[in-house]
Amino acid sequence: MDYFDNQEDLHEDQSIIEPEEPKPSSYYVAYQQQQEPKKSGSKKSLITTALVSALIGGMLSSYIFPVYVFGKLIPYPDNYFGQDVKQVIQVEPQQTEFLVSAVAKKAMPSVVGITTQTVRQDFFFGEVRNSGVGTGVIVDSRGYILTNAHVVDNGSAAAVQVLFHDGSTKEAKVLWNDPALDLAVIKVDGVQVTPADLGDSENIEVGEVAIAIGNPLGLQFERTVTSGIISGLGRRIDISRSEAIEDLIQTDASINPGNSGGPLLNSKGEVIGINTAKIQSGEGLGFAIPINIAKPIVDQFIEKGEFSKVYMGIKGVDVEVFERSMGTELSVDQGVYVVEITKESPASRGGLKSGDVIVGMQGKEITTMSQLVRQMYQYRPGEQVEVKIVRDGENKTLNLTLEQVPKN
Repeated sequence: MDYFDNQEDLHEDQSIIEPEEPKPSSYYVAYQQQQEPKKSGSKKSLITTALVSALIGGMLSSYIFPVYVFGKLIPYPDNYFGQDVKQVIQVEPQQTEFLVSAVAKKAMPSVVGITTQTVRQDFFFGEVRNSGVGTGVIVDSRGYILTNAHVVDNGSAAAVQVLFHDGSTKEAKVLWNDPALDLAVIKVDGVQVTPADLGDSENIEVGEVAIAIGNPLGLQFERTVTSGIISGLGRRIDISRSEAIEDLIQTDASINPGNSGGPLLNSKGEVIGINTAKIQSGEGLGFAIPINIAKPIVDQFIEKGEFSKVYMGIKGVDVEVFERSMGTELSVDQGVYVVEITKESPASRGGLKSGDVIVGMQGKEITTMSQLVRQMYQYRPGEQVEVKIVRDGENKTLNLTLEQVPKN
């Protein structure tokens, strides 16, 4: 055997006799067996601690912080409400009962009771007298009172008595009324009165507080205060087949017979409407005439002591009514169909013709005759208005100079 063979054999022999790993002693085995249970218990303790910590953290983040901390002790964190929430609505707490009380205290001296006597001729019984009860609101210190036209029997009441806040009564005179608006102005002389503050009915919104004062069901319940909210705007009530009251304020403040003519007030104690009607077939459906319709009339009485109504000089009817009665269709769906033109009137001088359909005035859309009548109350004699019409299917614009209604 040569040298290299011996080296290989030696190498093989070394690998065969490679020493074995030492076995653990009995002491080490015993020690290891004693320590293993302790490691297992430590792991369980850590798991329990983690679970308890997670539970406490969850309670803090889901209940304690949102309820007792955020928004009170510290501000809400950024994006607390999520990325999709653009606005957080914050409502200041209000004590409504004290608000209503304050409004009633302010407005009550300006609210009056109105009793009327009407006379009817009956075929069998001859002259028949009836009495009525309503409400009014003082609008000027000189004794001008605003109420409903139907409260004073559309100006036909034989006698009108006003009951004031101090218990005194005074006879009143009807100065003006219009059944189409269901508004009237009466006046008492020789009394010291407190006028109400008139608000702006153009700025009211659905959901606002609404407070009504009136004499429901008679003077035994005089100056009853009810409250609610503005339930709707721009409402319409049909009072006959051809007449309607439009642009009314709807409220759920309780309104009953006798409340008519009384004020509907906002949270500042300002008059925003004149209560006019209740739907008998439903609950919580009261209606009021927006005060801005009455303001131009009241302003003229305060300024001049009288009201000068302007006119166009037409006889008109709603497009819908005309189409239904004539069995025909016009080129427009809504507006006022001009049936007749009065000679030497603003309409005739302005170029308006029979058969025209009025669809707008001063930039405001006109859909019905009652709406046109109400729109006219905003103008005074001598004012020029732009009237949009449809003639033979074509749109035209006319300029009319309004005049005072002739006495005849």
